[in-house]
Amino acid sequence: MATTSLAEIKNRPQARATVRYLRRSPYKVRQVLDLVRGKSVEEARQILEFCEREAATEVLKLLESAAANAENNHGILADECYVAVAFADEGPTMKRFRPRARGRAGKIRKRTSHITLILARYTDDELTGRSGSTGTSGAAARRRDLRRRRVEAAAAQAEAHDHDHDHDHDHDHDHDHDHAEDEAPKAKAKKSKKTEDAPEASDAAAEEQGE
Repeated sequence: MATTSLAEIKNRPQARATVRYLRRSPYKVRQVLDLVRGKSVEEARQILEFCEREAATEVLKLLESAAANAENNHGILADECYVAVAFADEGPTMKRFRPRARGRAGKIRKRTSHITLILARYTDDELTGRSGSTGTSGAAARRRDLRRRRVEAAAAQAEAHDHDHDHDHDHDHDHDHDHAEDEAPKAKAKKSKKTEDAPEASDAAAEEQGE
């Protein structure tokens, strides 16, 4: 279990995911979050999959979302992350009533929660220690390295695609500008020709009227 301070967590690569207005009581959600706080992503997945509490399903979905954000948005392998921060805030409470005896009404409070999960990456020394303590094989380490290279390659490809798109846009803009410059002299020459033809047409009309 990773025991790091908040200052150390801020200095590490991290990714987060949040869910708002979840129809679960914060008290019940916090009991599930206490089970996975400080655990690695793989350990947290296993705990949540076999947890019998209803909130575990929603927390598992949030964990998968945070792992996807880490890999796709930040280029961090989910296998190298752990649940650094996990908390549930209380959302708005919907109030309902149930009829009771003698014309009374019983209150029903439907609680909601705002859940936040933050994944942080282990340091290189911690990853080395974990691979040694858990007996990770060389094949698993190679798979992790291969997956890291795929994530980095995907991020580089996305960045190159955005750069090429901007370059094509600038090229099209320059082409349109050059085309407009080429058309301008032609339009000017056509306008001057019409101006020259106008006096000749007026003279011809005047001669016809004189005849």
